[in-house]
This record gives sequence, C-alpha cells and structure tokens, in this order.
Amino acid sequence: MKERIDPTLANELAEGSPEKKIDALFAYMEARGQSYYDEVVTQLEHALQCANLAQLVNGDAIQITAALLHDIGHFLMDEHAENADFHTQDFLHEEVGAAYIAPFFIEAVTEPVKLHVPAKRYICTTDSTYYNTLSEASKHSFQLQGGLMSDRERTEFESNPYYQNAVHLRKWDDLAKVKNLETPELETYRDAVAHCLI
Repeated sequence: MKERIDPTLANELAEGSPEKKIDALFAYMEARGQSYYDEVVTQLEHALQCANLAQLVNGDAIQITAALLHDIGHFLMDEHAENADFHTQDFLHEEVGAAYIAPFFIEAVTEPVKLHVPAKRYICTTDSTYYNTLSEASKHSFQLQGGLMSDRERTEFESNPYYQNAVHLRKWDDLAKVKNLETPELETYRDAVAHCLI
C-alpha cells in the first residue's frame, strides 16, 4: 500500500512558511483533483462542494478544513486514475489521508477525516432511511467498507470526541456530488486552512 502513496505533498508541507504550505496543498489539489470521484464530479469539485456546504451552514474553520481535505487520501493514492470501476477494493483512503496530514494539521481536523467513512456506516445504522439517499457509488462502497455497524462498533464510534463533527462532515460529503455546480475556488479557504495548521 505504501508504494501507492505519493510523498510529494508531505515533503512540501514539511518545509516553508504557512503560506507556502497552503500554496503547495492547493497546487497539489488542483493538479491531482481532476480524476472523477463518482459518476458526475471530479475529486476537486467534490472537495470544493463539501467545503462550501460546511461554509453555508456557518461551519467553523475546523469543519470547513476537514470538509475540504476529507478525501485527500484519494488524491494521494490516485486509485481512480484510468479505472472507471474504481469501487472494487477499499483502499482505506480515510485512514491514509488522516495519517498523512496528521503531522501538519490539528487533531480536530484529522479525526473527522479519519472517521468520515465509519460515519456513513454509523448514520445508516442509526437512521434506516439514510441509505436510500446515497449515490449508487456510495451504496456500493458502503458494502466494501463494512455495512451496518455492530453495537460494539457504534459504541466505539460514539466514544470519539470528534464523532459529531464526523457525522456532519459525512452528510456534507454525501450531498457534494452535484454536476456542474458553481462553488467558491480553493483560495476562498486559505484563512480556514491556515487556522488549522500545526
């Protein structure tokens, strides 16, 4: 798995001023975000829609940054490239992404990133109607990711101090798949991201 993970961004985030770190992050997202997240939006479009949804409900800088970066693991592994049917294996993008950015971002950002996949399982477990609102790609990945939670998994999830933010993030994630939707650009989130750097 490690050989799939691009080290370029981490190398750039490890050096330079906060402004330079954000320059590197945004340039990386622009360059690597052109593959498709699902049937209708690119990785970058999905990230921008998700961050915008957080902003529209007056989410704070932490929630907005987590929304923007929640799928950074997909960018890093690029597992969708040249593969129309990319939902055939779970590469644990949420864990890869959270671990990758953990040296550079506060825990309040990285934990919801790590939890946003379990959060889908949690919401579907606690709300029997939620599954039917998912996209077809998300329904398929739901099964790959473990399906409904057991009572033990649910209790463990709720014990994480960031689980509620992860639930909010998950709901924005599931809504952030609108074809040709105009959203603010990456630069809109520079101050929010800067607030969350270590």
